Amino acid sequence: MAISSRSIAAPEKVAIKRALLSVFDKTDLLDLAKALAANGVELLSTGGTSKALKEAGLDVKDVSDVTGFPEIMDGRVKTLHPAVHGGLLAIRDADDNVASMKEHGIGAIDLLVVNLYPFEEVMRSGAADDAIVENIDIGGPAMLRAAAKNHAYVSVLTSPDDYPAFIENLAANSGASTYAMRKRLAQATFARTAAYDSAISNWMARAFEVETPANRSIGGSLMQVMRYGENPHQSASLYATPEVRPGVAHAQQVQGKQLSYNNINDTDAAFELASEFDPATSAAIAIIKHANPCGVATAPTLALAYQAALSCDPVSAFGGIIAMNQTLDAQAAEAMVQIFTEVIIAPDATDEAKAVVAAKKNLRLLLTGGLADPRAEGLAIKTVAGGLLVQDRDRGNIDDIELSVVTKRQPSDAEMADMRFAFRVAKHVKSNAIIYVKDGATVGIGAGQMSRVDSSRIAARKAQDAADAAGWAQPKTIGSVVASDAFFPFADGLLSAAEAGATAIIQPGGSMRDEEVIAAADEAGLAMVFTGMRHFRH
Repeated sequence: MAISSRSIAAPEKVAIKRALLSVFDKTDLLDLAKALAANGVELLSTGGTSKALKEAGLDVKDVSDVTGFPEIMDGRVKTLHPAVHGGLLAIRDADDNVASMKEHGIGAIDLLVVNLYPFEEVMRSGAADDAIVENIDIGGPAMLRAAAKNHAYVSVLTSPDDYPAFIENLAANSGASTYAMRKRLAQATFARTAAYDSAISNWMARAFEVETPANRSIGGSLMQVMRYGENPHQSASLYATPEVRPGVAHAQQVQGKQLSYNNINDTDAAFELASEFDPATSAAIAIIKHANPCGVATAPTLALAYQAALSCDPVSAFGGIIAMNQTLDAQAAEAMVQIFTEVIIAPDATDEAKAVVAAKKNLRLLLTGGLADPRAEGLAIKTVAGGLLVQDRDRGNIDDIELSVVTKRQPSDAEMADMRFAFRVAKHVKSNAIIYVKDGATVGIGAGQMSRVDSSRIAARKAQDAADAAGWAQPKTIGSVVASDAFFPFADGLLSAAEAGATAIIQPGGSMRDEEVIAAADEAGLAMVFTGMRHFRH
């Protein structure tokens, strides 16, 4: 296939004389169409869009009258025609292109207004596969790509959000669009079609059980531009993906300052952890700092759970994020506003709780409308130099695991309950992770250390610090259980936990030295449980 090397000198301004409008989302459509008609623009349209414009009293020509071919196959084929694509793709300053237009009776289209079938919305609704497939737009993306490619001459609008700026651009330029405007709109168009295709391809990968697609693309729509990223010299933005998942990205912000990049990252970590706990069973609170929990607890009420979570590490909790699994009530809110907190995130909040939080005008309150399903399918993505690391989200849940007691001593019911709690938390702590738990609350957390022994010692040290600050006779690690996100490669990490007062241990197992570690646990009189599942989090 020959590749053209034709050089195009784009005109600074292009008068809009003829426009094609074909939209699913008819928001502000009439305002745009009336502005175009007032400028003497000839309007072409299809199907429901044409009907809406005609009912508003506008003079509209159906695309089928231009192509000389009716819409067929329930509208699957209506704009895939040279009379449409030639009008969009023709190079206005090329003699051969102009000659082809005259020969075949093709009129130039200066403006394309198209938004796509709502594939993402239908996919999120849980519709059947055939309904989802029917909402894969074909003619729309084809026209959008054609118009955006020919942005030297053609303007293209993909979203009602762009209508006001475009109308203003026309008004300021006597009914013409500027090249700067056309370039901006072209980029937005290819970004939109890329995100659309990404949503379709990723849905097909899941629906058709294609585990490792030969090509993987990720798309999203801009939700928020931030002042900066992790650090002031880094730019940052938040983009929404088609995924159906309650959480920080789609939460309603009731009050407070704009969320920062770090706020969003930490709040996401907090809410994902709080969502691990069934709200019908108990209230749960997770306090997060720098994406790691500094306190997690369950209790009959949110207020009691908050106090238990806070007591784990009250120093680190200052300036942290608080997440919960139930509706925020006034009693819990009163306790939470006593120290400086960046964000509170909850499925909902009572009016009384909102009034309490309102007294702290900079405190962000986010309401998600539900919890994030910890078992939901999804992708976890990280960038590396020159590539993307893509994996399934960690959907592992201790309630789905068959636990194995490997020591001579069996754990008590209370120990087993705390071990289950501790391992649930371990999933959300940076590796190497060590979590001490007593009575349904963390009492010491060691995160992100190069050595599992160091994580154990740090967790014990934090527990001692909390005891000293509160005036307790001994740290709460005495009589606690401990969870490790991965196996103990040597007995030293286990013995360190025992020295801190732990009586039972839960860990994945799978080390070459498991027998040695089990023997050490038996000698120390500990109960130990293997899960067979690890939760590395890097």
